[in-house]
Amino acid sequence: MTVAKENIRLTFGLKVKQLRQEKGISLSELAHQTGISVSYLNEIEKGKKYPQTEKIVVLAETLGVSYDWLVSLKLNKKLAPLADLLQSNFLSEFPLEVFGIEPAQFLDILANAPEKVGAFIGTLAEIARSYDMQIEEFYFSVLRSYQEMYENYFEDLEQEAQHFRDIHKLKEKTILDIDFLKEVLLKDYHVQTIETEFEPALKSLRSLLKGNTLLINQNLSVSQKRFVLCREIGFAVLKIKKRSATFSWVEVRSFDEVLNNFKASYFAGALLLPQNMLFNDLKGFFKQKQFDADYLIRLNTQYQVTPETLLYRFSNLLPKYFGLNELFFLRFDNTDKQFNLTKEMHISGLHNPHASALEEHYCRRWISITILEDLQKHHKKDAEILCKAQISEYYDSPNRYFVLAMARSLSPTPALSSLAIGIKVNEQAEKMIHFLEDKNLTVKKVGETCQRCSATDCTERMSEPSILLKKQAKKARKQALEKLTTNHIENA
Repeated sequence: MTVAKENIRLTFGLKVKQLRQEKGISLSELAHQTGISVSYLNEIEKGKKYPQTEKIVVLAETLGVSYDWLVSLKLNKKLAPLADLLQSNFLSEFPLEVFGIEPAQFLDILANAPEKVGAFIGTLAEIARSYDMQIEEFYFSVLRSYQEMYENYFEDLEQEAQHFRDIHKLKEKTILDIDFLKEVLLKDYHVQTIETEFEPALKSLRSLLKGNTLLINQNLSVSQKRFVLCREIGFAVLKIKKRSATFSWVEVRSFDEVLNNFKASYFAGALLLPQNMLFNDLKGFFKQKQFDADYLIRLNTQYQVTPETLLYRFSNLLPKYFGLNELFFLRFDNTDKQFNLTKEMHISGLHNPHASALEEHYCRRWISITILEDLQKHHKKDAEILCKAQISEYYDSPNRYFVLAMARSLSPTPALSSLAIGIKVNEQAEKMIHFLEDKNLTVKKVGETCQRCSATDCTERMSEPSILLKKQAKKARKQALEKLTTNHIENA
């Protein structure tokens, strides 16, 4: 593996700083002794500058080490745990700057930590050696953390979308049609669009940008095409250059691409569903005394968007404008009787349900799954959308969630997809959502996965509670050990 230049600078800076501190001299004293300015030395120690040979010679002599050792990637015993981390390129791949952390700051914290933190650093290095096998999952996990940190609401992107509508003099209730979006791309950004049939190997692709031509899968629904076009406008409006040419993903090359694609997609959602208009619709929905699934289906039809775009847009506005910031968003895809959790986001903590190990079976009582089973049994055409809701109460947990789910066929593939947004039932939710006491709203006991569930009367169980049984056995052993120890002390 080739070590990134940034990591070479960071290693060099760490060594200079540690040697200086060991000698008990300040930056200004080192500057006086070497003839190198304080500002330049500061840049060296932060890993931002790598000095020329003559300056390295002077630094080595002043700090009492050889030139060869100073320029090598070797670190002394105290900093040795950082060596693997630096040489793995972990820091250059991990987008620390997204969270407002410079790599040099991160290393400085680790370098000055107690020696026992070396085990933690070693763990990071181990992750760095192995995570490249799952680099896509790594990047998307970081993106989720970024979204959750901001409660999935980004004011700058909202403003950009509103500015676009303003400069094109679009009224709030104006629905952007495909011809208008294509014209904007061509006239304003010199991108022409062609709807085409992708070859079988690429049938799951929604679009491909080839030069200044956007190829769109002709098998997409109208709402999907509108989203693709708005997303492409988002790339142009936000002046994004580092991006994937394909939608959906074929290859993930960097975190910048993942983040930029998210920004363009967020822009598209904000453009298609203006926040002021959607806020009023959500407020009207929550004020109803009874849950009305048809209200949401009509809303989906009114905005001419996919259920995923609609419910994901809910997740943008609920924390910001309704104070409902304990929520999750999930997407399940169903192919060949397999239920795969393909997208998830949790705001204000990890909620149930959430992703489990691959070999575990998600609870078949989740509405995200039962609505897919209903769609599979009854759907007659691609355009059909189901909408249902339930109050989920968890075994072995006091938490309750209002879960709203919508399901549809997943064009252009034969898969079915369900989207769900879950809101924790707390004082704020009870204040904002008037239909939570609707007696017609289904209340169902649910678990996490079959392997972890304590339910004894579950007819939907797909597997024995193996993980739960192991935990119970461990607890029993611990209790037996404590009892034995107590009896031994009393009899001594």
